Amino acid sequence: MSCPGVLISATELATVIDYINSSDNPIAAIKFRQTVTGKEVAPSVADYTSRGPSPNCPAVLKPDVMAPGSLVLASWIPNDYTAAVGTSTLLSSEGFNLISGTSMACPHASGVAALLRGAHPEWSHAAIRSAMMTTATELDSSMMPIKDVGRNFTAASPLAMGAGHIVPNLAMDPGLVYDVTPQDYVSLLCSMNFTRNQIMTITRSNMYDCANSSSLDLNYPSFVAFYDKNVTTGAMLTHRFRRVVTNVGDGRTRYEVKVTAPMGTKVAVWPQSLVFGKKNERRDYYVDITYASDGEGMVSHGSIVWVEESGKYNVRSPIVVAPTSGGK
Repeated sequence: MSCPGVLISATELATVIDYINSSDNPIAAIKFRQTVTGKEVAPSVADYTSRGPSPNCPAVLKPDVMAPGSLVLASWIPNDYTAAVGTSTLLSSEGFNLISGTSMACPHASGVAALLRGAHPEWSHAAIRSAMMTTATELDSSMMPIKDVGRNFTAASPLAMGAGHIVPNLAMDPGLVYDVTPQDYVSLLCSMNFTRNQIMTITRSNMYDCANSSSLDLNYPSFVAFYDKNVTTGAMLTHRFRRVVTNVGDGRTRYEVKVTAPMGTKVAVWPQSLVFGKKNERRDYYVDITYASDGEGMVSHGSIVWVEESGKYNVRSPIVVAPTSGGK
């Protein structure tokens, strides 16, 4: 049997007792907390979130996206307590609990991926991930950059939030997608010096090989370039990327590139226009990021956006320039 109640501190207890003793007809009421929208700026990156770069494969920018994960009302073991008063009083919440963590964000992102799979059964897993990434937003409800709670509320970098917060409705119709084949993943593993036996353990197939696998440049909807902060400050580096995009939007269309270069870098994209004659047609482009070690281990970030000529689609990919050790 459940019973509504309120917990008060020892200090508050004295106030309540004084009120009871001074009133001929003491009255108490419980007002349940309600959800109030539009009062707080959201979302923000939680201080507990997982952060990139990936130690195993830093060449692929991680994380991909961010999703709701703080104080999520979730199902809970009905015979287990959810809170405690002191060490002896255990409280239950009838099968539900407010939980925070990446394990709460994951079901949100997975659910969006499942909905996209249902809407577009012909899309690959990589295409679904691409749609979620390129349509994610880097702005909060005040139309300012999403803040990072774990970094003193400074603007969050893609190493904390990936491409941004997922926007499911936009992901349904992303315009362009960055697709990846099984052989592309195998080529990445080959470039990471995985042995043939290790690759067969992962793929459960001997159909793939490591021929022409010398690059860590996966066809991913993001870009990351690293520098050694111990290298002399000002030493210029250039990192070249190749990307292939598939038109999943309107049949005949044209895209123009819009670049926001990370601070202290130069970003060149060619061609600067992509013309598609029909749906499912592919086009490739190249990106050169020229940058230098700043000696301070700072992380800078920007973006590449392919803007469709009618303005219907804005296909955004984050760019990160960071030291090999992760940076500030």
